[in-house]
Amino acid sequence: MRAVQSGHRVAIHGMAAAPQALIHALAARREELRSVEVVHLHTEGAAPYAEPEMEGHFRVNALFVGGNVRKAVQEGRADYVPVFLSEVPALFRNGVLPLDVALIQVSPPDRHGFCSLGVSVEATRSAVLHAKYVIAQVNQRMPRSHGDGLIHVDNLHAVVEQDEELPELKAAEPGPVETRIGQFCAELIEDGATIQLGIGAIPNAVVTALRSHKDLGIHSEMFSDGVVDLVELGAINGRLKKVHPGKLSAGFVLGTRRLYDFIDDNPQVVLLDVEYVNDVNVIRRNPKVTAINSAIEVDLTGQVCADSIGSKLYSGVGGQMDFIRGASISEGGKPIIALPSVTGRGDSRIVSQLKHGAGVVTTRANVHYVVTEYGVANLYGRNLRQRARALIEIAHPDHRERLESEAAALLGHPV
Repeated sequence: MRAVQSGHRVAIHGMAAAPQALIHALAARREELRSVEVVHLHTEGAAPYAEPEMEGHFRVNALFVGGNVRKAVQEGRADYVPVFLSEVPALFRNGVLPLDVALIQVSPPDRHGFCSLGVSVEATRSAVLHAKYVIAQVNQRMPRSHGDGLIHVDNLHAVVEQDEELPELKAAEPGPVETRIGQFCAELIEDGATIQLGIGAIPNAVVTALRSHKDLGIHSEMFSDGVVDLVELGAINGRLKKVHPGKLSAGFVLGTRRLYDFIDDNPQVVLLDVEYVNDVNVIRRNPKVTAINSAIEVDLTGQVCADSIGSKLYSGVGGQMDFIRGASISEGGKPIIALPSVTGRGDSRIVSQLKHGAGVVTTRANVHYVVTEYGVANLYGRNLRQRARALIEIAHPDHRERLESEAAALLGHPV
């Protein structure tokens, strides 16, 4: 880890591939280092470089605000770069964020000398290609994935052999609210559609509701364990996909060991650079692309806040706009924003106006379907008054009267 010097910019492999042995070794050198910038997307596992005592030694420049750096960002000890996931690789390639060192985790080399980035290719492939120095943790527990993530050992400047279990993330079990949302989303998904969805209670509910569908395909920035269920049931076969037919294409996977074992040396799965996976012109080529994304709140004109609670940063832009736009221009495609009607405290997530300081991740012109447990609002081609009416109808009943009054005041006429 002596390759990392004060003032360097260091990229860390994302998601479940974050190399914990290297991360802890880097943090242990804090007294030797000043002003090291740490750049990454979401990472699972510990992020000791983001702790308060690391201030002055390390500063995170987050491309997505995950739970392990959220407090540092919210307290002003770390920074956040709003950027479409599809554009992150270009930040490294074009020198906008030139990299001194990349810390990655790979599978052991095969008989030809090739390691794999395993469960997470995303923007790390670009980091590997453009960093001045690449340090790899070789882990026997890292699956060997097909796609863009193959790296020859000759292209690694240093190797540390350290076996450890990858972080596992089990999707939350859907409750009655998520189950209803999943059912409404599944009703919008046609047989033969190519789907994009993430991880969590709502995506899990969608997957459960898709068990009787036919000829579904996967082209998504990520997928989780539920997709394996649908493959085994035969609901997902990718037969009708135009891009990578017959294959599950994604930028990374995140889930349990079952998922990691499923992708290991499995030619049915291709993990690819997100500059390609999330390219709108690639997404649109598949049939009936149905993109299901979440939101923190949606206003009555259709603006979607997905990265902050007011001005308090919570996550990131990610790939939502990439896939919402790609789905909207796919033949027969359907972009969907799915969210519960209220927060855990009972506040409406359908609002007349976004909170002060809230960021608009997806603009109202790009939003087609909004789904809550109370139904589906189709906003495409509708004027502001019609949008407000449709959204109020899927808001929680306790908030509808107030939303009607607020909408009338904002628009200058009843809705």
